[in-house]
Amino acid sequence: MEIDLHRLELRFAALRIDDAPAVRRLAESITAHGQLVECVAAGASEDTGLVLIDGYRRVAALKRLGRDTARVQCWSCPVDQALTQVLAHTGSRQFSPIEEALLLRELIDAHGLKLREAAHRCARDVSWVQRRLMLLGALSAAVLEAVRSARVSSWAATRVFAPLARANAGHAERLLASLDVQGLSTRELRTWFEHYQHAQREQRERMVEQPRLFLASLSQRQLDRDAQELRGGPEREVVGDLGHLRALLERVRRRLQGLNTPVGAPLARACARVHAALPEVVSELGRLSDDAHRDPQHRAHAAGPGPTAARDQQAAGAVA
Repeated sequence: MEIDLHRLELRFAALRIDDAPAVRRLAESITAHGQLVECVAAGASEDTGLVLIDGYRRVAALKRLGRDTARVQCWSCPVDQALTQVLAHTGSRQFSPIEEALLLRELIDAHGLKLREAAHRCARDVSWVQRRLMLLGALSAAVLEAVRSARVSSWAATRVFAPLARANAGHAERLLASLDVQGLSTRELRTWFEHYQHAQREQRERMVEQPRLFLASLSQRQLDRDAQELRGGPEREVVGDLGHLRALLERVRRRLQGLNTPVGAPLARACARVHAALPEVVSELGRLSDDAHRDPQHRAHAAGPGPTAARDQQAAGAVA
């Protein structure tokens, strides 16, 4: 039915992630085609007020367009039951893990559901509920607010800030403060965290204080390596690969010497595949190696006239 927007209680707006581009796209779709997907609201009756359960972005898009009403499915059930139904059967879009975690915490803290009951009513297992709640436990209120306001993506919150906070909560807070000044994309945060995990203690301190400066330095080093590879050409790459191959072959040789036959089928098949591939590699190595060790004067003669006498002529005698 059509419901006036002012009658909808936006109780869970703080538990949803703002996404201005998505709201803009929804507004464009509503302008062109009308509201295709109904919102979901719950309450004891239409007269006592309706709590918006699903459709916060649709309501934001309608308000953006200056509309006064929305198409709403009105569920005559308690709010907690409506929340579990929405979590069990995602409607127009997939919730992010953080949104799911926030809604689950609302069910447990505000509505008194136990873990097992919440899992059962959301058609999930208990471990899923526990993982979502543990995600919230690893994130500070500041990070959660940054996610809700779209300053930090859900991916960055779950894959960067959550593990970082478990290992070093201070670094997580300082990184968030740095991002407010030196905003980074999700891709840049992923690159930053990959290097942070392998960095030493002193370097980590600098990385947290100046993430943008670290990424700029990393980019410059990559440009320098690319330029060096370009100058060296394919020969430089092959020299490096051959060095690695020689070391790897020596390591494999030592390990093979310590094995007794018969060996297992997987190892036997692996040996057969490498043995079959070796002749072609050895042939190419021999071709290039023979050319490199050939007598320089002989190679010069083969290319054109040189100081050596032709094979069908006698050597010149001594000059009187």
